[in-house]
Amino acid sequence: MSDLSSASAVASRPPAGKPVRVGDLLVLDGHITEQQLEQALAEQKNNGHNKLLGEVLVELGFVTEEQVLAVLAEAADVPFARLSPNMVDTRVIEVLSREFIEQNMVLPLFKVRDTLTIAVAEPNNVFLVDEVGQEAGCQVQIVAATAGDIREMIESALPDANIFVIDQLVDNIDEDEVTLVDKPVTDLTNIEQAGGDESPVIKLVNYIIFAAVQDGASDIHIEPGDHDLRVRYRVDGRLFEKMHPPHALTPAIASRIKIMAGMDISERRIPQDGGITVLLNKNAIDLRVSTMPGKWGEKVVMRIVDNSKAKTSLDELGFTPEMLEHFRSLVAHPNGVVLVTGPTGSGKSTTLYAGLAEINDDGVNICTVEDPVEYNLAGINQFQTNDRAGFTFASALRALLRQDPDIVMVGEIRDQETAKIATQAALTGHLVLSTLHTNDAPSAVTRLFNIGVEPYLVAAALRGVLAQRLIRRICENCKEEKTLDDALRKSLENLPDGTSPIETFHTGRGCSRCRNTGYAGRLGIYQLFEPTGDTLDAVSKGVGLQDLRRMAFESGCKTLRQDGLEKVRAGLTTVEEVFKATTM
Repeated sequence: MSDLSSASAVASRPPAGKPVRVGDLLVLDGHITEQQLEQALAEQKNNGHNKLLGEVLVELGFVTEEQVLAVLAEAADVPFARLSPNMVDTRVIEVLSREFIEQNMVLPLFKVRDTLTIAVAEPNNVFLVDEVGQEAGCQVQIVAATAGDIREMIESALPDANIFVIDQLVDNIDEDEVTLVDKPVTDLTNIEQAGGDESPVIKLVNYIIFAAVQDGASDIHIEPGDHDLRVRYRVDGRLFEKMHPPHALTPAIASRIKIMAGMDISERRIPQDGGITVLLNKNAIDLRVSTMPGKWGEKVVMRIVDNSKAKTSLDELGFTPEMLEHFRSLVAHPNGVVLVTGPTGSGKSTTLYAGLAEINDDGVNICTVEDPVEYNLAGINQFQTNDRAGFTFASALRALLRQDPDIVMVGEIRDQETAKIATQAALTGHLVLSTLHTNDAPSAVTRLFNIGVEPYLVAAALRGVLAQRLIRRICENCKEEKTLDDALRKSLENLPDGTSPIETFHTGRGCSRCRNTGYAGRLGIYQLFEPTGDTLDAVSKGVGLQDLRRMAFESGCKTLRQDGLEKVRAGLTTVEEVFKATTM
């Protein structure tokens, strides 16, 4: 195009901001000819106008995506930019949820005072700009960028999983920035009340997670009160207070955790669930996050799942040698149902994972159906249910049986359909491992009856039931002999039949290693029920629970309390712990 024609084109360009067709602008700028525009319009019409004209022109090779967006940006009086990583402030990107960013192809770049600058692929979409302003709670200005550039920056700034490397940030944390329970309260300054993206809040949340992992906690509770904010850790099954951050930080801490977990930070009226993966000392640790709106703010609970614990072996769980041998033979059986029972948090999944690790072999196909997948196991096919999508335990198990499995682990038997499919699978040559919530091992049999499995099928499929509890282990650093008080001595006068008298008792005095509790770590107490002979005949006839317990005891099945008292005799735990965890 000549200089004269270029000048004429510029002179005839419509005023900025006035609606105009992108094809006309591209012709005026000399990017395409009138004939090419007519061809693109015809192609668009033939496709039923399912694509924008700019998309058609790019597909035909007449222009680039960048050229189309540049003329649109100029017409809208919006700057056009080629994006690069140094233009993106990673702290600011978290003001919008990942879902919103990906659905709308919008990228927060940086924030100056109360104005957020974002990159968009549709500079004429005023509704999107208004929605971003509402989501971010601030003024918004836009720059135009190609969808390809925005997508590339999103993929680099927002990895596939919510993974956060917290080691370096934790190393630089000043202890004065957090308030421990046993130290004077120190005010945190220069922190906006709801600024979940402020650096001190990020450091505080990182420290809360770091300290919980270091303390061996299984759960983190962040609990707002009327005038205080309490952070508690669950260690060895017991909650203890760790710190009291300033109450004003409640919204900021909740917002930061919700951002990390991919939740909606603008929604505070309903419970939400999410997940975070943190890297600590190069070890991946999963956090399952749950928020619940309360009277004084959102309570946040994070369940800590350390994948390194998936490597626990059966030898480390606290079985007596005899019971360990029997349980190993159960999980090595070629077919049948093996159940592990106990309340939530009693270590059932850990026991099943340890059993699977023992029988895992290249020559067998092991599959699990879980909700959720607790640990990642190498060489084992793991599937997570999704009730909203209709992928329930029953439907997953039904589909799994068409995947040629040898061994199947079902996270939990919750309903009649799952129970019947699991039973049929066991009767057709598969080994099925699963869990139930019952108080003892014999109760699992009657629970299957109540769920709707016919007694004769239970008798034919069931190989054994392991009931378990977790109790605290005496701290070896401060362990000492103990003299029982009169109340406990009286409780031990009538020991369960078959339990030998205990001559020596131990306790933990309390030291810095065990936080002055006297306990460090946990171990399991177990009851293993393997129905045979007359017991199986009774099961096939629908025997009652009391009769079944009597028959189990007569066949040598010890109770949970008996196994616990054996641990007391061995100096591993205390009588108090056993009595708290068992009723018989």
